[in-house]
Amino acid sequence: MGKSRAAIDTITGYYYQFDYYILQLLELDADTDTVCIEGIEDVDINHLDETTAIQCKYYSKTEYNHSVIAKPIRLMLSNYKETLGSGKQLKYRIYGNYSSGQSKFPDVVDVAFAKEKLFTYTHDDTKHEHHIELGLTDEDIADFLTRLTIDINAISYEEQVKCVITKLKEVFSCCEYESEYYYYNSSLRLVKELATKQRVAERTITKREFISKIDNRNGLFDIWYLQFKGVKEYCQSVKAQYFSPKNVSPCERLFLIDCDERILDTEIKTLVLKIAKNWSKLSKREVSPFCPYIYLHNVSEQRVSNIKQALQNDDIYFLDGYDFKGATFSTKSIARRATAHNEITIKIITDLEQVDQILDAIPTSREIYQFFIKEHYYENSDHKHIFIQIQETKNISEII
Repeated sequence: MGKSRAAIDTITGYYYQFDYYILQLLELDADTDTVCIEGIEDVDINHLDETTAIQCKYYSKTEYNHSVIAKPIRLMLSNYKETLGSGKQLKYRIYGNYSSGQSKFPDVVDVAFAKEKLFTYTHDDTKHEHHIELGLTDEDIADFLTRLTIDINAISYEEQVKCVITKLKEVFSCCEYESEYYYYNSSLRLVKELATKQRVAERTITKREFISKIDNRNGLFDIWYLQFKGVKEYCQSVKAQYFSPKNVSPCERLFLIDCDERILDTEIKTLVLKIAKNWSKLSKREVSPFCPYIYLHNVSEQRVSNIKQALQNDDIYFLDGYDFKGATFSTKSIARRATAHNEITIKIITDLEQVDQILDAIPTSREIYQFFIKEHYYENSDHKHIFIQIQETKNISEII
């Protein structure tokens, strides 16, 4: 249990820094301004000729003490000494969240406080005065302090996530679900990719480039975020967005289902029946009756045949586009309207190649819901096409 909590705290700390990085990018004034992750500090903001180096940490379970911020400030002081006289307009910022102890911090950080509490330390029983070792005068220290901002009352992880999602909603004029599960996840994936680059230039990106790269509603999820947030909560969010009862309107829906190696035929059959039950309207009073099309991805032909046989054994009527033994696939057959009279409740698509043909044969409105585990396996931009990433096939039961 202890290791699990420690791991969660560590992951939260990483995400806090990533979120801060994303937020700084989105709030830049100019599209050409840049932010670098892991540059001079955790995050560097570059505006015209001015750079602000920021140390961003999340200590939500730790009491604030001067020693917590002293070491990163000494590193900033070393950088200040290295660039002294270079003409570079450098600023520094400490940004951290702590559980308590903020009252220990003085209203004003003067030279005396900085030298005693931040620059002086003991290592291996030896006292060090970092400002003296760097050869800095009181005037230099005073100048450094004018460039330094210390914020030990940073917002919580949860509050910062909300700020990022709200900002993304503004940028892309989208709903909260799209902001979080499309653009925010794309942002996380991009930031993690940038953070692993070797060169500083590769870890630096402009506001314009960042927004352009995350502007992809079909992007893959940051799977660690999905696990961190919780699969159950994610499934509930997807259900509310796409599969709430208010959305059951007359429409031909194609459910493309990625099947993992663990799922059994009986479980697939149960899932197929649940989709059929929830996404069919076949009563005699229904003006435009409909039932779903279902394609099972990564399932062998033999397994599909077994599932069809199991459905037939239970007197479940379905169409698959083959009207007799030896027949070729017929879109006219599979696109035949389901009604209360013929009791057709499911239309099973045998091959992925048939999907385009079926879409062309359907005379009414069409929607595609593609559930995928690692990557997309079907592309079509001519119709409403929703991509939904899942951790395992069983997740779909909680969504639909």
